[in-house]
Amino acid sequence: MATFTLTCIGDDRPGLVSDLSAQLNAHGASWNRSQMARLAGKFAGILLLDVPDARADELVGDLAGLEAVGLQVTLARTDAPSDQPAVLVDLELLGADRPGIVAEISAALARERVSIRELVTDVRDAPMAGGHLFEARAVLEAPTGTHVEDLRTTLEAIADELMVEITLAEAEVPA
Repeated sequence: MATFTLTCIGDDRPGLVSDLSAQLNAHGASWNRSQMARLAGKFAGILLLDVPDARADELVGDLAGLEAVGLQVTLARTDAPSDQPAVLVDLELLGADRPGIVAEISAALARERVSIRELVTDVRDAPMAGGHLFEARAVLEAPTGTHVEDLRTTLEAIADELMVEITLAEAEVPA
């Protein structure tokens, strides 16, 4: 089996997922994990898929044809996942929206050798104060031996500067 990470983007319209899934199905590919969303009138997604080795090249060629129906697709062959143990940490952040929040938090995480496994962000109206609130939820992957309290101390120093609240908790490992 060949494993690919697929990204796609196009003007949102009914049938985009159907167009994509029909091509995958026609080549015997298995749709594994995905995240897709409509953002500012664009449909964007990322998906992990498996396809029989003998059909991989044909699938790659046929997916390029989806550009004719308004969907840009990029495929990258994906290596087998790492079996290195890691500490998973849930992060929640909430504060007044301003430029640089993601840049500063992600730089601090990188200095600590912590990867961002998943990240979801949103901006919403602040209910009482006016303005906008920025919120983020992430699953972090830290090297084995990382203590959540040490990571919390590092991020709380930045949180004070950014005027945001950060909550960290060791993540539940899915069964």
